[in-house]
Amino acid sequence: MNKFIITVLFLTSTQGFSMIIDNVDDVRADWRINSDRVMGGVSDVYFNELEDESGSFYRLSGDVRTANNGGFIQSLMVLNKDFKKYKGIRLKVRGNGEKYLIWIRTPAARFPWDRYSYEFLTKSDWSEIEVPFSDFQKTAFYMPRSLNQSKVRTMAIAAYGKDFFAEVDIAKIELY
Repeated sequence: MNKFIITVLFLTSTQGFSMIIDNVDDVRADWRINSDRVMGGVSDVYFNELEDESGSFYRLSGDVRTANNGGFIQSLMVLNKDFKKYKGIRLKVRGNGEKYLIWIRTPAARFPWDRYSYEFLTKSDWSEIEVPFSDFQKTAFYMPRSLNQSKVRTMAIAAYGKDFFAEVDIAKIELY
């Protein structure tokens, strides 16, 4: 009996656990949209909840334009959470074959353009992406090399840096 209990505890501890941040159905984040228009840019951003044969999902879309020193759109979640007991972020996404970014802000991000960033490529079919927190890169030299997982303020899905039509679908975001 003791061997059984020890085996169950070992398997449970090695498999880890997760926390859903948003799955569109019963767990939802506090989403907001933003674009370079806050600083004089001309990009258009849309964020809709949609449904098809695969289920419910969010769609971030719009024209990203670099005119007037612009070039971004984003859907942002206000979190103010402690993520230090998790290894990373898992997303279920699909898109139009373009590259998108996950942006995380902590108190170390002093200016609006500071963040920890990870780039991913979308496919036309749903795919699951796992991103360890250690893979996020700081965007300013004065920020700590590693993001402080205990002080995550916001997380965003963003389209950035070039002129293109963005369309990325998000069905689930969780911590693992």
